[in-house]
Amino acid sequence: MPTHTIPVMLDRFLTPAHRELWQAVDTFASEELPPRAQAMENAPHRVERKVARLLARRRWFGVTIPDTFGGLQAGHVAKTILIHRLARVSGAAAAILQASLIPIAALLHYGNEEQHSTWLPAAADGAVLVSIAVTEPDQGSHLGGMVTTADWDGKAWNLTGVKAHVGNSHLADLHVVIARTAPKDTTRTSTALTAFLVNAEQRGVSVVPHTAKLGLHGFSFGQITLDRVRIPPRNVLGEVGQGLAVAQSSSILYGRPNLTALSLGLHEQAVALTARYLSQRPRYTGTLADLSVVRDRLGRMSSRLIMTRILAYHAVDMLDHHLACDDELITAKALGHELAAETGNDAMQLHAANGLGTELQIGRIWRDMQTTYAPAGTGEIQRKRLADTLLHHHTDTTGPTHEPPHLPWSVLHAARGQPSVPEPPLPV
Repeated sequence: MPTHTIPVMLDRFLTPAHRELWQAVDTFASEELPPRAQAMENAPHRVERKVARLLARRRWFGVTIPDTFGGLQAGHVAKTILIHRLARVSGAAAAILQASLIPIAALLHYGNEEQHSTWLPAAADGAVLVSIAVTEPDQGSHLGGMVTTADWDGKAWNLTGVKAHVGNSHLADLHVVIARTAPKDTTRTSTALTAFLVNAEQRGVSVVPHTAKLGLHGFSFGQITLDRVRIPPRNVLGEVGQGLAVAQSSSILYGRPNLTALSLGLHEQAVALTARYLSQRPRYTGTLADLSVVRDRLGRMSSRLIMTRILAYHAVDMLDHHLACDDELITAKALGHELAAETGNDAMQLHAANGLGTELQIGRIWRDMQTTYAPAGTGEIQRKRLADTLLHHHTDTTGPTHEPPHLPWSVLHAARGQPSVPEPPLPV
């Protein structure tokens, strides 16, 4: 049955339309996803395609796209509701949605009028799914070490390289690819990379066959190879040399809150499943839930969940209100995963040997939780960013060893005409 009860702690972040959306997503998730989630678990080597079509039918890929392009123009709180509530039932379904919303941010923030009119309407109705390809097999998310190159031949760019962990790699019709357009040792990373729009059917583009991962069975996040892929100038996204900004802003403003919401949904379900299990598991004359040592562990799980809910919705509410919130988005992602992982471990231990089988959902939830740590930056990377911000307030940043601080991405892109405090339409 749908779970429409909204925690009171979230009241200040939600409009009546947000509440309608919450109910619509819960109904959809409870009716459509349970059998598909089980089917994905039973066939981990298969890419799930039907879920993307179901999401597209509701135009949820267009949640942040302006209504002038057929999108819902509903903002980041609405986006968080979608991912959070889907993830409670299927982490893979939530991952399919969130992965294609990240490159939509790149199109929104850096696309020109022609690119907007060409791609945003198709992205809004799900006719075109988009991926973003930044990470590389040997470099990870170290953008300064990127080896994928784009060489200019006088008429077009020629892309060559391999991209790894590309969300929706096997579903995407269009890839936003970040490549090196200036020599590695002679140009700063901030101006050495460029973003390109690459058609998935283009000559020289190939996707490595899908293999099962530890978690998120059914969701493809694989490798794409680029072999002298010819890209015309009109498919440069933003300006030449602006690729680092495209990647970083998309990761902070969309990638991190998206993964925060995914982690939150898994966290919430882990707590609910564990509370139900402990309340029904016999022990002596009562249940496991009657034992004080068990209640202490369950209470800690509940307190972590409360904290992650507040962090997640507070950060995206700030983003919708055009407030500087890069650090809040980073914290929600890093701490949200850390607390969810602690809860996941507690949940598995409290289920004991029963949690190791496939009959109960908790094993799937725990495995899916492991997938939210690395994307959009590991915990160490997030904490380094927070330290950088803190130290900028206490250090002379005008000296030769420091880069000048730039405006937070949440402030820079608020000036690009995004709607203020959007009110999502009622779901259909």
